[in-house]
Amino acid sequence: MRVLGFAVLVAALAALPFVTDALGQAAWLALATRILIYGIAAASLNFILGYGGMVSFGHAAFFGIGGYVVGILFTHHASGEPLFGVIPGTDQMLVTLPVAILVAGLFAAAIGALSLRTGGVQFIMITLAFAQMLFFLFVSLKAYGGEDGIIIRRTNALPGLNMRDKATLYWVVLTIAVLFFLGLRRLINSSFGAVISGIRQNERRMAALGIPAYRYKLAAFVLSGMGAGLAGALMANFLRFASPDMMHWTKSGELMIMVILGGVGTLFGPFLGAGVFLMLETFLASWSEHWPLALGLILLVVVLGTRGGIEALIRRLSALGRGGGQ
Repeated sequence: MRVLGFAVLVAALAALPFVTDALGQAAWLALATRILIYGIAAASLNFILGYGGMVSFGHAAFFGIGGYVVGILFTHHASGEPLFGVIPGTDQMLVTLPVAILVAGLFAAAIGALSLRTGGVQFIMITLAFAQMLFFLFVSLKAYGGEDGIIIRRTNALPGLNMRDKATLYWVVLTIAVLFFLGLRRLINSSFGAVISGIRQNERRMAALGIPAYRYKLAAFVLSGMGAGLAGALMANFLRFASPDMMHWTKSGELMIMVILGGVGTLFGPFLGAGVFLMLETFLASWSEHWPLALGLILLVVVLGTRGGIEALIRRLSALGRGGGQ
């Protein structure tokens, strides 16, 4: 039944461009694309936060790096000047996405190797400090727009597809999000995921069993950074823009809120949290300029009232419905 439900959900999401076109609500398609992209970023954070117990407050750094990889490669493609004199630019998505994932993973390896030697509040502050250092580094890079960011004039190309079409881009993002979700589910249910969960529950006991906890945590941190880099590269393609704001600490806070809102340590939770957060942000902002106050109050009620996030609330309501039907 779960497989059938997932298939129905994916089919419904795939049909969304036809629905928005029929209703004349093109903005809804753009909102859905943003939700899928932020869902990938939030799910990558949830992997180390919910399953590994690592509270990273600098996750937006990898999100921004993914976006800048797309922007920098496009800039050198447009100018015809190779990066560092040897690396040619490109506007091909089959190249930019893997490179963005790889570069984000390398940064995650460097940051994680140092940050994971600490724990608790120190880990939170070090990840935040690294993210802010990268933020100010990219603000100072005048060759790539400085604080104004990089304009990407065209969405990266995919062979045989018209990537200028918003519906086509949405389907590409949806396909990547589904593959990412299935890959993450496989990873969490693997022996590697079991070790990561075991480290979260009792790191000393796992070390006593001969498990190299540091190596496992670093591998999880790198995989999580790669997921955020993928989301950042997709966002740069969607917005056709990359700026230092993508790696600001407030963006890390937004990702954290999405995870907590949807449900920490759940598979669907981050996607649900991203959806609710972005829809609240969009609709409340259209009503009042004081929308952050209303958003904060709603988030407070949801987080305190659902006891485990939106996914936990849906599970309880489903259980009540089954109980009432018996």
